[in-house]
Amino acid sequence: MPVRVRKATQHMAMFSVDADAAQRMIDYSGLQVCRYRRRRAVAVLMLMHYVDSDLGEYYEYGTNIMVNPPGSDASGLRALQSAGAFIHHLPVDQTFTLEAGRSIWGYPKVMADFVVRDEKNFGFDVTIDGRFAVGMDFRPGFPVPAPSKPQAPPTYSHLDGLTRETVGVMRPSGVRYRPGGVTVRLGDHPYAQELAALGLPKRAMLSGSADNVDMTFADAQEIK
Repeated sequence: MPVRVRKATQHMAMFSVDADAAQRMIDYSGLQVCRYRRRRAVAVLMLMHYVDSDLGEYYEYGTNIMVNPPGSDASGLRALQSAGAFIHHLPVDQTFTLEAGRSIWGYPKVMADFVVRDEKNFGFDVTIDGRFAVGMDFRPGFPVPAPSKPQAPPTYSHLDGLTRETVGVMRPSGVRYRPGGVTVRLGDHPYAQELAALGLPKRAMLSGSADNVDMTFADAQEIK
């Protein structure tokens, strides 16, 4: 430790979802969703391609719900500034990162098959145990300046009865964003049913990509 990611690409989209539905989905964690409006929360769907990392090369899809830090009941747009991402789904396509993710950080990694398309516009499909879970198709975003300082957002996970917090330092480059810009497709896997319960598919608040994300992950800290 820490684990280093030297090269990774990212595609993500943020959605406004029903806060009560999001809370029911993550109640098992003991955390509270960040309500940027009284009845709305934020879900982030993301595909990472880890090209060069200490855990090898692999694809990873994540369903993340923005939550308050433990013990906080903050709400409103300002609360999002201190919110962290609770990782509810995390399929991957390699066994080593699956075992490391579950044992080191308590991430809910499961094995999956990925189909990635990058000819004209970027898109991907995730299949788990032979059942289609989720797919996303992106339109290109518009170049924006990368953050001038490294970002250190917390992530939260819950596995085997324990909730954990992990802090990672991120340095993105080649960043692009646009309003909307993504189509979500859901299958018949239980993951898809959970996403549908949030109100997906729907228009994204924002979608984006990064040509490279340099990351460092510290050890997880148990919080429950």
